[in-house]
Order: sequence, then C-alpha cells, then structure tokens
Amino acid sequence: MTDLSRELGMSRPITRRDFLDGVATATAATTFGLPGFAPESGSGRPRAVPERHAPPPALEVRGSTPDAVAVPHALRDGRFWPYAGTPEPTGEEYDLVVVGAGISGLTSAYRWLRRDPAARVLILDNHDEIGGQARRNTFRPQGRAGPLIAPGGSREGGAFSVYGPEGRDLLRDLGIRSGEPDFGLYPGLGMHDGVYCDRESFGREHLVVLSPERAVGLWAAELPVAERARREIVRLYAGPPDWLPGLSEPEKEERLAGMTYAGFLRDVCGVHPDVLRFVRTMPSAEFGYGADALGALDAWAMGYPGFDGLGLDRGKPSRYLSSLARARWEEPLTVHAPGGAQALVALMVSRMVPGFACADDATEYNYEALDRPANPVRIRLSSPVVMAGNDSGGTVTVGYFDGHRVRTVRAAAAIMACWHMVIPYLISGLPADQRAAMRQAVKLPVISASVQVRDWTAWLERGISRVRFTGAYWQQAELATPVAAGAYRPPADPRDPAVIHLTRVPTVAGLPPAEGAAAGRRELIRTPYDYLEYSLREQLARLLAPAGFDPARDIEAIVVNRWGHGYAPDYTRPWHPFHPDSPTPAETARRPFGRIAMANADAVPSPSVDAAITAAYRAVDALTR
Repeated sequence: MTDLSRELGMSRPITRRDFLDGVATATAATTFGLPGFAPESGSGRPRAVPERHAPPPALEVRGSTPDAVAVPHALRDGRFWPYAGTPEPTGEEYDLVVVGAGISGLTSAYRWLRRDPAARVLILDNHDEIGGQARRNTFRPQGRAGPLIAPGGSREGGAFSVYGPEGRDLLRDLGIRSGEPDFGLYPGLGMHDGVYCDRESFGREHLVVLSPERAVGLWAAELPVAERARREIVRLYAGPPDWLPGLSEPEKEERLAGMTYAGFLRDVCGVHPDVLRFVRTMPSAEFGYGADALGALDAWAMGYPGFDGLGLDRGKPSRYLSSLARARWEEPLTVHAPGGAQALVALMVSRMVPGFACADDATEYNYEALDRPANPVRIRLSSPVVMAGNDSGGTVTVGYFDGHRVRTVRAAAAIMACWHMVIPYLISGLPADQRAAMRQAVKLPVISASVQVRDWTAWLERGISRVRFTGAYWQQAELATPVAAGAYRPPADPRDPAVIHLTRVPTVAGLPPAEGAAAGRRELIRTPYDYLEYSLREQLARLLAPAGFDPARDIEAIVVNRWGHGYAPDYTRPWHPFHPDSPTPAETARRPFGRIAMANADAVPSPSVDAAITAAYRAVDALTR
C-alpha cells in the first residue's frame, strides 16, 4: 500500500459494503461468479454450493449470492442449460407469477390484488433484496440516537415523483405520506452548489461556488480556463445571441433536435474547447451520460446555458423532447423520504405480506415473512428466473434456479417485470421483431456511493452542499437532502455525523448512449472495489482538505452500489430518429405474449419511478381486461 493510500485511510478498519447490481460482493473476484455454482477443480463444469439465507436487517442490502447477474449472463452465453439438469416442478400454483421484485414488479402484484383481493401471487427475483434500485443504505454512527438513512441506488435520491395517472392512482391508494424536507437548511448556512474544475480537465484545480448572489462574471473570473473560454461562458449564461437567425421556432427546434449539446456549443456557437470541458458532466447524474450525448433540445429544456437568445417558447415543451426533459413542464406529485423510493417499496410489501412490518412507518422489517406458504403473496429472493412459457391449457409455467436446481411453478398469468434484454433468453417462441426490440433496451450503468462521515463542518467551511466535478472519476458529490419522516430526524448540526452521496456514470464519452453504456459496463466490471474506495477518498480530500477534512479520520463507513444495468433508456434526439412519431421499439417489446405480459421501466421507457408504475399498470390491464 502506498503512503498516499495510508494517508487517505485505505488501511483503516471501517465498515465497507460493495454491491454489484444490488448484490453484495466481498472482493472484486466474486463479481464473476455464478449464483449457486462454482467451477469444479480442473474443469469448467459448475457444481452446486449452498446459499446463505440470513435476511438483511432494516433493509440493509447484504447479498446472499456472489453475483445476481451471473445466471442471466450464463443464459446469454449458453453456459446454463448444459449443466442445469431437468426442471423439477414444485407443485405450487398461483393466479399470478411476477418476475422481478423492483418497483414495477411490486406494483404489478399490488394492482393485481386490487382487481382480485383473493388472488395468490408469487414474486421471484434474482437479487437478495426487494426493490430493484430503490434501496436504502443504513448507517449507525456512534453517539447518534438512531440510524442514518440514505438512498442506495434510485436516481431520485431522497425523493421520487410521479406525473401520470397511474402513479398518482397508486400513491393515493397507498395513502403514502411524504416526509418533511428542509430545503432551507444548507442555503441558510451559506452553502450552495459548486463546480470543481479539476486537474483531469484543466491541469489545475479550483472550486467555484455558485451562490445566487454571485453574478456569472464574478465566478467565471475564477475558472482555470483560457481567457477566451471565460468570456464565452459569461456570454452563454448572461446574453447569448440568436445563433440560428432566420429560422422559425419549429425549424429551430428541429435543428436542435438533430445535434447534441456539445455539438451545439462546438459547431453552432463555436466555443473554445475549455467551455466543452467545463460543461461535459452537467447532465451526467440526471441522464446517465455527458454533454457529448445529451440532445441539444433536452439541454435547452433543462435550462443549460446558451439558448436564451433563440426565442424558444418556454411555456410549452417541444414534441422532440425526451420524457425526462418533458417532465419539467408537468406538475409532479413528489414524495420525500430518507431512503428515497425505498419507502414506496416497503409500504407496498407491508400491505401485501402479512408480518413483514408492524406499521406503515416501520423501520425494521421481518424478512422471514416474505416466503411463508400461508401468505397469499410470497416473495422469493435469490431465485433468478431461467424460463417462462405458455402452456397448452392456458396457463403459464415459470422456472427459477434455487441455487441447486431449476424449480417450476404454474400460474394463470405471468408478468415479466425484469430487464427487457433478458426476456428473450427466458421465453422461447417470441416473435423475431419483439426479441429484437427487447434487445435495444440497453440500460445505462451508474455507480452510487454513500459515505458516512464524522461531521460535515468542512462542507460548511467551503460553502457548498453539492458539487459537480468536471472530469474526475466521481462526477458529483453532495450532502444528503435533510428529510424528516416519522420519528426519524436528519442531521441538522454540522458537527453531527452525516452521509455524502457520490455518483459516477461510466458511459464512455464519444459514443451514442447505448454503445457508450455497453463500453462503460465493461469498464465497471473490471474496476475493483479498492479503486472505487481510493478514488472517492482522494476526491473528497481534494475537495475538502482545505477546510480541514481528513479522509483517514473523518470517513467512518462506505457503501458502494454498482448498477451495471442502471437507468432504463429514454428515447431522445438525435439518437432515436423515430422519436416521437414512429412506432417505438418499446411498443413492440411490451406486447403481451399469450398469458405473459411485459413490465419494467424499459417498457415505457424512462428511468423513473413513474415509468415503472405505468409499465406495471399496463401489464396488469393487458392480462385482465
């Protein structure tokens, strides 16, 4: 271990948890395993190994298998069925089997029960945890009277929003109560957003605080960029011209829809390369890729600099916008919770599974209750589905791997609330066009880290609560949004322990979103946990050491959630020329197949809680109307 590693605290005995696609991994080597399988000595043939069944307390994610995606990968590569043996029936029969215990799968089961309260439902998931990406990371710092709770993966962070009628209907039916966010805490302490212009981008480093009181000319004067770039940044923010004179508003929208934000700045505005370096991570945490892939029209909708002189009507959305950008014109119904969208997951499961929680606002859960035979709804974790098909008698057979063998159950219907790209490997006989459409749903990878720190006085000293890095490994770091809920109270004193969130989207720059996601996923799989920890410690030290932060002393626990298949893809110009007019791949992919319907946010598609709920409603309606 290098001297710098020791200084950063890499050798300190702290709590460390690492998750790949939601499943805990003890070391980087375990990410290449196959759940329930290990290679026999001297051969490539897998053998069965026992599972662990210890349920995670308080919804802390603790994996019971080496790798949740190993079975799907084995199916994809043709390595599963040669060694799996003959499927064995369990004798279990259900009204509905749901594949996937994320928000879409749980919503499917919940809506089905609203239609048929007496139904028996089985939910199968390859992870050892419910909720998909809607996870909660729980910390228990010494001296605090209760845990610290932080979101563990959902892109909405400490809140989730619904826009459509399906999402609103679900929240009304659940009677879900929002927590109380304190949006004034950080600004009241003089803490604002910032941009860290790092050495990876500019060869030297400087933190710029973007307080509302500071005009763009003041903070732009601090940027470590060329003088021409500094003038151009001021112009983009404070007084851009009409870059497309002579074009009508529809013509301008169509022109912007055909280029990326980086392309607009480079080819239309003619900016200095330092400007492109400054903006390249602006959309990363929200969209899953950088300015080189974000559509220029979406950038306009998000309020990015450079568009004010075009005279576009901000009173209405353009038809070319992605769903994420279009949502800015809609009135959301937003729920705030310390664990983000995990609150929705816990409430749905509590309503469906007797004994899982004793109250709607419970913070401790009984995982032993999830798969009790007497329950009308059973949730079976660490059970990756490997087959699903329509029977001649109008029923459906679903097979899953229990760590030792393939077991089958029968149901009147099934909903595939799993990744669309996996479904063609599970269902034989799908039409060719539907299989092809499903394989276009290439999810975007994302890494989310939660870091418990001794206090947050260094953030106060530097005057920031959230910061974007322009080119370093982690692209965003922020203090958790303070949300009070029930008896839970977030830290309000800078001397209290707190949680820092860091985000990285490893999509490779210079490629379209799908290709960049695939390349980034390969990079993510090769990246060991030690490097992830080292890089976050090193970046936090660069950011906060001038205010007295010592990572070896002040970092007390780390959780890293690596979502190789993270954000659902969103249709956006210029990458999807069929949008918004032509039939989309998602419309083809979500067609029912006999008594099997398709859900997951891929079926909309959009990387939002709202999309997952909408997909679930559509799937249930397709099977029950």
